[in-house]
Amino acid sequence: MELKDEIRINAPKDVVYAALNDPEVLRQCIPGCEELVKHSDTDLEAKVVLKVGPVKARFGGTVVLDTTGAPDAFSLTGQGNGGAAGHAKGGADVTLEEVDGVTILRYDAKAEIGGKLAQLGSRLIQSTAKKLAASFFTKFAEVVETVDA
Repeated sequence: MELKDEIRINAPKDVVYAALNDPEVLRQCIPGCEELVKHSDTDLEAKVVLKVGPVKARFGGTVVLDTTGAPDAFSLTGQGNGGAAGHAKGGADVTLEEVDGVTILRYDAKAEIGGKLAQLGSRLIQSTAKKLAASFFTKFAEVVETVDA
């Protein structure tokens, strides 16, 4: 499954990049996030509760950031396990471009799922993933724009 989109955030690039590296900001924005722990500048651990169709599960997982191109670009990879509900792994490439004080965040993400989740059908999974991504970025923009104000 692939997801691509871009969002405009009314804040300078350095503020957006800092927020993307702030576990408290991320915890507020990730749908269903119960806990987010930053072990290092590149390693995070999360506990998230998600409902996809009839399947609700608590996922525990890890995320690793590659900040080689920061603050203009970075990538992340992660994997999570939801027990009997299944598992997921994937990654995303993110670019940040500032135009007149507004940051354009673009992402290109890929994910693979297995277990009960994979049996739900690709349309339901794709639509849920798009809703979760939209929810995250809408909330993220709100939080960043409030902090920057």
